[in-house]
Order: sequence, then C-alpha cells, then structure tokens
Amino acid sequence: MKNTNKNKITEITSPKGMRDLMNEEYYGFQGFFEKAQEVAVYYGFKPIDTPIMEHEEIFTTTIGEGTDIIDKEMYTLKTKGGDHLALRPEHTAPLMRAYIEHGMQSMPQPVMFYQYGPSFRHDKPQRGRYRQFWQFDLDILGNDKSIMDALVIKTGMTILEEAGASNLSIDINSVGDKECRNGYIKELTNYYKKHLSQLPSVDRERLKNNPLRILDSKEEKTKEINEGAPDSVSFLCPSCKKHFKEVLEYLEEMGIPYNINKNLVRGLSYYTRTVFEIIEQKGGEEETPLTIAGGGRYDYLARQMGNKKDVSAVGFSIGVDRIIASPWYKKLCPRILKKPKIYFIQLGSEAKLKSLNIIEILRKAHIPIAQSLSKDSLGSQLAIAEKLSIPYAIIFGVKEAIDDAVIVRDMSNRSQDTVKLSKLLEYLKELK
Repeated sequence: MKNTNKNKITEITSPKGMRDLMNEEYYGFQGFFEKAQEVAVYYGFKPIDTPIMEHEEIFTTTIGEGTDIIDKEMYTLKTKGGDHLALRPEHTAPLMRAYIEHGMQSMPQPVMFYQYGPSFRHDKPQRGRYRQFWQFDLDILGNDKSIMDALVIKTGMTILEEAGASNLSIDINSVGDKECRNGYIKELTNYYKKHLSQLPSVDRERLKNNPLRILDSKEEKTKEINEGAPDSVSFLCPSCKKHFKEVLEYLEEMGIPYNINKNLVRGLSYYTRTVFEIIEQKGGEEETPLTIAGGGRYDYLARQMGNKKDVSAVGFSIGVDRIIASPWYKKLCPRILKKPKIYFIQLGSEAKLKSLNIIEILRKAHIPIAQSLSKDSLGSQLAIAEKLSIPYAIIFGVKEAIDDAVIVRDMSNRSQDTVKLSKLLEYLKELK
C-alpha cells in the first residue's frame, strides 16, 4: 500500500524486527511471565520495573565501547530539551541506576529483584531474535558471596524447567576481577598480536579497545585462533579462584550440569568473575544447541556509573522470545485466561437495555462469557456460539426481560430451561 504524499504513511507495517503479539502468542508470553514471577517470588525476589528509555550515558559508560550494542545496535534520540536518551538494550544498567538513585544501599543487603519487559537492539532479525525483544531478569545486588551466583542460576534454571525445558546445561567461566584481569588481558593481547595478520578487520578493531570481545567473535577464522588462546581461569587470583570453585561446588550439589568454557566472556564489558550461558541442547533448528539465557557477576558496574563505591551484584537474563518459539515450551496459560462456558444472547431493545446488568451478575460470580451485543438476530448469535464451540447459551429476550428470567440452552442437544435471575448462579454451578 504505497502513497507518494509525504505526510501520509507509505506502508502500513510494523517496523522491521518488531511485531504485534496477539492471540495464543500473547497468552504464551503472559503465561511465561506469570510462571517466572511465581518461581522468583518463592526464591525471595521482588518486582521492579524500570523505564524503557534511559539517559544514553547509562549504557555507553557501562556496557563499553567495542561492544556491538554500543557500536551499532543502540536506538538513541535527542529530545526537544536537548537530552540524549536511548531505548534500553538490556535491563541491568537501568536496575543499577535505580539502586543508586533510590539509596538502596541503605536497605538490608542484598536486595533481590526480578523484572520483565521489552528491550531494543538494532540487530539483524533472525529466528528467535527481534529488534524489540522480551527479557525476564533476576538480580541480586549488595553481596559478593558465591552462593548468590548459585541462587540466581538455580532460580533461572527452575523457571526454564517449569516452562518445559528438559535438556539444559551451563557454559560457565570466570573472567576474574581488577586484581587479576589485567594480567590476563595483557597475555591475551600478546597472543592476538602474534596472529594479527589472520584476524578479520572487526576483531583487529576490537583488539585496540576491548580484547576480551574477540573471544566472543562470530568470525570463523577468529574461532580457530581462539582455540589456542590463553584461558582466564589460569590467571585468577586466589580470591577469584576460591569464588569460582565455590560456585561450581554449589552447581554440583544441586545436580546442575556445567561445562567450563574458557572462551566465554559474554558480550558486555561490565562482567566480573562469574559469567555463564544456559544452553538448550536440542532447542535450535535441526535440534542444534540454542542459548536461551545468560548472565554473570558485575561488581564494578556501580562505580562505572559514577557511584563512589563498588556494589557487588550478579544477574541472570532469560530471552523470552526464544522460549515461546521453542517446541518444548509448555504454552503456559495465564491465570486470568478463562475460556467462556456461556454465550450470552439478547433479543429486542428491552433485553439489550438490561443485558449489561446480567453480564455484571455473571462477572461478579467469576463466570466468563462470550457475547455479540451488537447483533440483533437469534440465528446469527447462535451461529457464533456454535462456531466458538461454547457449551451453553443464555438467551435473554423481551419475555425474559419482563419476567426477570433467562433461557439456558445446552448447545450439544438443544435442550433448554427457563431460570429466574435469582436462581441463575445456583443453576449454572450445577452445569458440567
């Protein structure tokens, strides 16, 4: 649908990589969120909802240059007042901003939050990956103990399993802290310099400002070079080594399978110590492994934002779009989704006038209905009831309006009873 007039919409479609959520897909998302929320609450997490837009520097100073998000994926805008804002590409930096802004460090530590909502990245749309995508996040702020890492992993894994995932494993690594990471980065940089002529241009650029990102490269040539790269675990200081060992012991105690992946760094610069990804072994196309969640520890993020002190923190993020699209997803139903058992039919102006009052009686009794109040003929309304396979119809006509009664029809055998409004709820309770 094209139009040459510049003041009119030229094509009536949603933006590339974004879509409308409707019908079963909408309920699938809602059902997942309710299940994830329920599990999170049992483990001690509380809700928070941060704005979809933040000041741009919240992300540029924390996610880091040399990351795809900052270099090419972030949606930014300048307001009429001159503010530079960005649509959030992830939830972690906004959460830390909220923690600092609201003085949460004065609360009993740690504080534990879950949050759910859309994020935005100008990425190449592909299976399970959109430019507007949904994430469910779990975060614990204000404690550096290894059991906190284990707690977010266990909670996240439980959510995924309750949603239907059955073949999960963890790729996990430790990228150290400020005591030991510099030694590792120096060794890594020297290694890549030896292979500089073989590195693709994108990774040569990363070598200048973010060498760790080369480990996460999708370039086939770089993947080969990475096979021989030094591993971060060998460079861990005693406290980081102890922390990582404890995290692995917790996973073993809980029976969570893991694989130490020496090239795992995750795509964001703020990670310290533990980083992990959750792999669904047969979740991808042709039953290939699919990454459906990930996270790690980010103890220095608060100071990167300008806070005077570090805030120890660890988080877990689930890519909900990939869950909903997976064949193993249980299609969890939202609690408020009730399939109608009754189709409400009204005939004549007197009945139409009183119809909403009848529907209100049913609503207060938690009896969901379907209706077509705009229709006038009995035949058209019955046809819709049959098409929707609704087992019972309530017929409310002129005579019934005068008598304060309704006709209840069994759609399977066409039998029907006239029931006084005062007895209606009692009658409906007896129906199968």
